[in-house]
Amino acid sequence: MKDPHLTLLTKLEELDAYTHQVLHQFPRLERHLLCAEMRTSTNRFLRLATVAWKRRQKAAALFDLDVEIEVFRLLIRKAHRLGYINDHRLMVWMKHTNEIGQIVGGWIKHETAKRKGEAMQ
Repeated sequence: MKDPHLTLLTKLEELDAYTHQVLHQFPRLERHLLCAEMRTSTNRFLRLATVAWKRRQKAAALFDLDVEIEVFRLLIRKAHRLGYINDHRLMVWMKHTNEIGQIVGGWIKHETAKRKGEAMQ
């Protein structure tokens, strides 16, 4: 079985590449506001995923990553609402983001179940 952390990093890199491609088409006015916030968010994803992988107590970093994913979803919806992306781009971007959210959610469930198992011993 493939390492789940590597799967997550691969998905994060795909999201980062797609985000970079889309943000180049935003209006110049937004390049220093919304675009910068979205780029920062994707960089935080990579950092938090690595921190969670390396930490002994992974739950805190995973919950931070989960929150960051939700904030990113809000930013994507804002870009759509402002007319910077069309419906198709919204669907593709959300698909990438949802895949990452599912992986992180599964990792959180695994870690909480593991903690409960350790607590029962």
